Amino acid sequence: MNFIWALGSSIIISLIAFIGAASLLVKEQLLNKILFLLISFSAGALIGGAFLHLIPEAAEQNSFSEVSVCVIAGFIMFFILERFFYWRHCHNGKCDIHAFTYLNLFGDGVHNFIDGLIIGTAFVVNVKFGLTASFAIMMHEIPQEIGDFGVLLYGGMKKQKALLYNFLSALTAVFGTVIGFALANTSGMFLRILMPAAAGGFIYIASCDLIPELHKQKDLKKATLSMVFFIFGIALMYLAATIHHH
Repeated sequence: MNFIWALGSSIIISLIAFIGAASLLVKEQLLNKILFLLISFSAGALIGGAFLHLIPEAAEQNSFSEVSVCVIAGFIMFFILERFFYWRHCHNGKCDIHAFTYLNLFGDGVHNFIDGLIIGTAFVVNVKFGLTASFAIMMHEIPQEIGDFGVLLYGGMKKQKALLYNFLSALTAVFGTVIGFALANTSGMFLRILMPAAAGGFIYIASCDLIPELHKQKDLKKATLSMVFFIFGIALMYLAATIHHH
C-alpha cells in the first residue's frame, strides 16, 4: 500500500512539468517579453536549489570535504557535457537549439530522479512522512519547472516540444521513486553522491549559461527587473527549503 502512495505522489509531482502549458495561452509577443524574466527567475531558482536545498541535504549525510568534491565533480561533468552538446548540435558556432537547453533537461532529470529517491525512501518509513516529503518537494518543483520551461523556450525549443521534453525529464522522479522504495536501505549512497553533483550542475547552468545571458540586457529598467526576478527565484527556494525542514 505504501508503494502505491509513493508512486501516486511522484506521478502527481511529475505532472507539475505541465505548468508551462499556461504559456500556450499567452500571445507570442508577450511571451517573448516574459521569457527574459523567466530566465532570471530560473537562474535564481537553480542557485537557490543548489545552495539551499541540495547542498544542505547532502551535508547532513556527508562530510563537508566530500560534499565539496562532489559539487566540483558535478560542475566539471556539466562543463564537459555542454561541450559535447555544443559539438553535437551546433555547427560553425550557430545553434538552432542552444546547448544549455539540453544541459538543463539533463540536470533537471537528475534532480527529479533524486526527488523520486527521497519520496520512495520516505514512504518506506510511513505514509505520513512520505506525504510530508512529497509536499516539500512539490513546493520547490513549482518554481523550478516554471523556470526550466522558460529556459527551454529561450534556448530555441517550440512550446509543444518544450512541454513534452520537460515532462519526460520530470518522469525520472517516478523511476527514482521505484528505485528508492526498492533500495530503501542502500539508496543513501545514491543520494550522498547525486545530490551535491546535481548541485554542481545547477550552479554551472546558472552561472555559466543563464547569468551571462542576463548581462546582455543593456536597458537599465529591464536589467533591474531581471535582477529582482533572480532574487525572487532564490527567495522562493528559501521558502521551499524552510517548509521542507519544518
